[in-house]
Amino acid sequence: MSQRHSGHSGLTCPVFTSISVILEVCKLPKGHTMLLRTLFRSKHAQEHCAMFFSGRNCSKSVFCPPPIVTFTRQQTTQTPDKAELQHLKNELSDSKFSYLHCHVPEVVEVCQRDMLVYENFITEEEEQMLYKEVEPKLKRHIRYEYDHWDDAIHGYREIERSDWSEQSQPILQRVRRLAFPPGVPQVHLVHVLDLAKDGWIKPHVDSVKFAGNTIAGLSLLSPCVMRLVHKDNKAWIADVLLKPRSLYIMRDAMRYDYTHEVLKTEESKFRREEVSRDRRISVICRNEPAEQTTD
Repeated sequence: MSQRHSGHSGLTCPVFTSISVILEVCKLPKGHTMLLRTLFRSKHAQEHCAMFFSGRNCSKSVFCPPPIVTFTRQQTTQTPDKAELQHLKNELSDSKFSYLHCHVPEVVEVCQRDMLVYENFITEEEEQMLYKEVEPKLKRHIRYEYDHWDDAIHGYREIERSDWSEQSQPILQRVRRLAFPPGVPQVHLVHVLDLAKDGWIKPHVDSVKFAGNTIAGLSLLSPCVMRLVHKDNKAWIADVLLKPRSLYIMRDAMRYDYTHEVLKTEESKFRREEVSRDRRISVICRNEPAEQTTD
């Protein structure tokens, strides 16, 4: 659990050390240091590195979260071979920000801080436990609804619960402990949103009347792609892959300055790969909204 809770450390020493090792191994001029740093910040860094070492021109770099990369070399007098480059590809693809796809450095920075995803936060057994607990309640709403009160959701059922079983309560407590600092007032009711296979969530910002600065949601049953778009700059876009059993925490700038949406089934792609979407249930915890003051 401690690995999941560790915060992002930014451009830490291992990355810069790795760059220095490459310069030493490849006998590259020091003037290439900035280029290599740029490559390491790209989510396609492994591809750019391969192009760089093979002498081909690199395309315009795409900034994405910097992973922590370490190198193990027995010799320092030869250029990296194919096996070592493949090792680099594997390490970069295992970045803890692999759930994020974004081309805008400013948005990446905000996502790293205010849009966090913890994959496999719960086990398959815990997922089934939560599902079996909410399914009878959801079935009381016989049909999915296709007109939400604020026109934000299409094809959904929802409930709010406070009476959770003894088996489910520890799971929700883990969510609350991670998402909310000690002493922060929390909404007692847990929001359960059931989205049909043909349903989607339209771009919106959750009302400040019903939630504070943080929203934390467990994803059950099916993956989906959540798209985040800045309210004032529509070119600032990030896609977030929410896998089953993952926990997302949306807060502060991402909560207030960006709209969020869940893409339709036919639009669900992540890094150009189709995401097979089906029925999806989210179990959402919130903190209390800030007190409204009047003059």
